[in-house]
Parts: sequence; structure tokens; C-alpha cells
Amino acid sequence: MDILKWPEQASTIAGQIDFVFNLLNVITIFFSLLIVAALVYLAVKYRRGAPADRTNAPDENLAVELTWTIIPAIICVILFVVATVVYLRAVRMPDGAMEIYVVGKQWMWKLQHPEGKWEMNELHIPVGRKVKLTMTSEDVLHSFYVPAFRVKQDVVPGRFTQLWFEATKPGEYHLFCAEYCGTKHSGMIGTVYVMEPAQYEQWLRTGNVRTSMAERGEKLYRQLGCGGCHGPGANVRAPMLNGLYGSAVPIELPGGSTRVITADQRYIHDAILAPEQEIAAGYKPIMPTFKNQLDEVEVLEIIEYIKSLDTSNGGRNSAAAEPSNPGRPRPDTAPQASPRGTTSPPDTAPLASIGRQRDERGDQPTGDQPGYTGEMRGRQR
Repeated sequence: MDILKWPEQASTIAGQIDFVFNLLNVITIFFSLLIVAALVYLAVKYRRGAPADRTNAPDENLAVELTWTIIPAIICVILFVVATVVYLRAVRMPDGAMEIYVVGKQWMWKLQHPEGKWEMNELHIPVGRKVKLTMTSEDVLHSFYVPAFRVKQDVVPGRFTQLWFEATKPGEYHLFCAEYCGTKHSGMIGTVYVMEPAQYEQWLRTGNVRTSMAERGEKLYRQLGCGGCHGPGANVRAPMLNGLYGSAVPIELPGGSTRVITADQRYIHDAILAPEQEIAAGYKPIMPTFKNQLDEVEVLEIIEYIKSLDTSNGGRNSAAAEPSNPGRPRPDTAPQASPRGTTSPPDTAPLASIGRQRDERGDQPTGDQPGYTGEMRGRQR
């Protein structure tokens, strides 16, 4: 019967997760049968009219009490240790993993490879290589679930969640949204294609290949006029971005105290969309918000660009580099807001061109792309 058939194991963690699940099942079934057998035996022995001796029934039995306390405690500790080991292996992101970005949206999955390749409701990966998914949602709560890999993670609007896996054999595997997300939740499905490494490299070079995420992020950085505040010679004192990603950033707290956090993807994401939440110590809260102006994919592209900036005098983008002390005195003047609420240095391109360039990037699904429906024509912001 198909209902009793387990999904195949197609990742390195799948067998370990199944072991924990089956161990729990075996223990549960064993003690359930033991308890039922004891119930049946005692019900028959002490049934009405049976000649069993009911006199001098003991009020307590220390040996029995210790047995039903110690044995379950030992079993619980064993289950806890085994499950914790497997859990930590599943949630700790491995070093050197291939990173892919995932954006959930009613009712489709958009997956972006940093090299420039992007997919809709499909994910192509090489076999035998660790893959890390960094995920967010543009609207409501979703959940990324691949049963054959035994991985599932909520995809939450306004924050990043991650999961990783390493596929063990080529094939096609189902991808589901495992969190009810609206009327067409059941149609938010896709396919994971696991390929041989050589075949995957060939696939990367064909089809809808675009410039890398970092390159598109640099283009957005310039179009939005970010260099007017974060570049050398800017007329506004703002933090420099070279070497920012992964560094320690002091955040100002009420009362004048500070705390140090890591400038990770979450920090940069919030600094773009909700800059008032965490103000870098020593700077005034003059950063404008880009909420409702950039979608999650565009924010991810800017993050990739910032990640690509090194600490040298130039990095990838010399316009974003700071040649000396990032805290050097500059006038603390607030930037002038453009009609879109962003800074507009004289050398930046008109912001009205961004909408046209988004269409040129091909971000939106078309009638030829998987998962496309007529309701997806409007860009949901």
C-alpha cells in the first residue's frame, strides 16, 4: 500500500532523521503492546467470579515504583541525546556550502543562484555538494519542504531563515509548501532536480542566465544613490560598507549604552527596510527606509553586493570604498528626499528608470514559466 510507503532517502541527513523517528516508533509500539498485554492479563485474572485471591492487596511496592520511574527516565534521556545530536547536525550551517536564495510568494517559489541563474518552482542542484538555502517571504508565512531530503523550514516575511542539505543521488524530488498560505496553497509546489556535477555546470551556463546578484546589487546601489551617503566624499556622515558584512557593529541603545552585533544578512536587510530599529553607534538616524520600494529579491541583490565589498581601498566598487577612517568627521546633514523617499546625489540615475529595469531583468513569471497563473501578472509588493 502506498500509504505505508516511506519517501525515499535522498540526502545525508535523511537516514539519521528516519533513525530517530523509527526508534521512537519502536519504543512506543513495544510499551503499548506491553501495557495492553498487562491490561488483558489482569482483566482476565481478576474478572468477576474468578477465583483469584484479592485479600491483603499491597498499598505500595517500591520495586515496581522504581522500575516504572527509572526505565522511562533512561529511555527519555537516550531519546533526547540521540535526537539532539541529529538536530544539531541538521540546523548548523556547514562551511563552504553552495548558497541559493529562496523567496516565497503567493503562490510560487522563486529561487536565485548567486551566479545569475534563477528559477521558478524548480531547483537544480549538484549531487554530493552541500547546499544552503537562505529564505524569506514577500507576503505571508510559507514553509519550504522536501520530503525526500527530510528538510522543512518556515519561510517568514521580514526575516531570513536557513536550511541545508546534501543530495546523495540524482533524480527528481517533490517540493511543497507545508504551511497553509492562502486559497491556492495546495498549488504551491515544485520540483528539485539533482544532477551530476558536470551536468549541473552545463545547466548553469544555459537558459535564463543573467548577471550575478552582486552585479545587479551594485547597479541598484548606484541607481538608488546609496553612494551619496555611504561613498567617499559624500555630504552625509554614514557608515562605510567596505568590509561591513560579517564585522562587529556597535548599536546604540536607549540611555546612551551600546551593544555589539554581527552585520549579517538580517542586519543589512533591516537596515535597508527598517533602519529605525537599529542605529549604528555614532551616527544620526537619517537613513531613509526603502520599504515598499524594493522587493525582497532586490534587497538580496544589494546584500550580495555588500558582501562582495572587501576592506581594501576600492573593493569591487571604488565608489563605495572608504579610503581612511570610516568615522571621519563630515557634515551631519540629512539627505534630501526624492519623490520615492531616497537620496538623490547629482550623479545618480533617475529613480524612475528602476521600474523599467526591473522588467528588463525578467523577474516576473511569464506564460512560459512554471507556476505562472493570470493572478501573478500584478507585482505584489
